[in-house]
Amino acid sequence: MSKQNNDRNKSERYEMLRALSQLSQIGFTIVASILVGVLVGRFLDSLFGTGPWLLLIFSFLGVGAAVKSLFDMSKEG
Repeated sequence: MSKQNNDRNKSERYEMLRALSQLSQIGFTIVASILVGVLVGRFLDSLFGTGPWLLLIFSFLGVGAAVKSLFDMSKEG
């Protein structure tokens, strides 16, 4: 009986760690996508002197990339 409890505890810990890793992957993907969009937009705005327009455009593209990545992750799992 003790062996079954030990195996069940290991299985529960494995599932909890798996869920935590998926949550951290989701958070990292959202932050990274938006941050890349903002940085590219700021760089291009400073290069071309276009004000906040490219920053806004690339920020929205970053948000779109984050949403698409979330949909792709939900299809996998």
